[in-house]
Amino acid sequence: MRFRLRYQQHDLELGEGEFAIGRNASCQLSLDDPLVSRRHALLVVKGINVTVEDLQSRNGVLLNGERITTRVDVRAGDRIQIGSQEMVLIAAAHANQATMTRNPLKMTLPSLTEQAAREPMASDSDLEPSMVRRADAFNLLGSVAEKALALGRAAEAERILASPLADVIEASRAGKKLTATLTDQAARFSAKLATATSKGAWADYVIELYLAQQRMVPATVIDELYTAFRKVTSVDLNRLREYVDVMRANVGSYGPADRFLFQRLEGLERLAALR
Repeated sequence: MRFRLRYQQHDLELGEGEFAIGRNASCQLSLDDPLVSRRHALLVVKGINVTVEDLQSRNGVLLNGERITTRVDVRAGDRIQIGSQEMVLIAAAHANQATMTRNPLKMTLPSLTEQAAREPMASDSDLEPSMVRRADAFNLLGSVAEKALALGRAAEAERILASPLADVIEASRAGKKLTATLTDQAARFSAKLATATSKGAWADYVIELYLAQQRMVPATVIDELYTAFRKVTSVDLNRLREYVDVMRANVGSYGPADRFLFQRLEGLERLAALR
């Protein structure tokens, strides 16, 4: 039996052997999504069997809405979620309604601004200034994304924000010090996406960002996280607890406003633990 992977109206043919999915260009399916790790998941086709494995990604792999912890079998019709992207395994006989793609695709989420696409690639030495320029892109894309969210078009908002959010988290993971404005912009939009999509990985993005930047989450973002935490299916509680512990170590130096924010952060941890 031959299989295909349906993703964004494309059918990607799965040949015998391995099919890697991630952000790295070496993957057979390359996704420009900040919630996707460089090598995130691996599909293996062997005869009439297909399996999927999480390659120790940051945000995991969901199969039919459940996070997998080992290599598991995938059957035709099963839904695989990687980051904010969803794909479906189909048998070749049912693959005639979408665009056929016989060779593996390098696919990226579409950007709605050509200005960002025309920006030169930043080297390691000038990556941080590039992130400052990305704040301007957020101002442009953010208004479009806000309208999409207001209309209930969460998937469209994800596509709009994917590229700038990916830039920000990559810079943060590389140890770059981001401006408070850019950090808060990225966190606010990610928290809004968590609320709109009910995907805990977007909430995890916020915590990872502030943990790396060693900053307290501002009130507007905490407000959105409280809303998101009541809707998402799961969050990375260990990462949240690590962040709370880091902030707790500095509580003696906080003023009244930051002390109040820290108390709300502890409340967010308790809320997450109840889920």
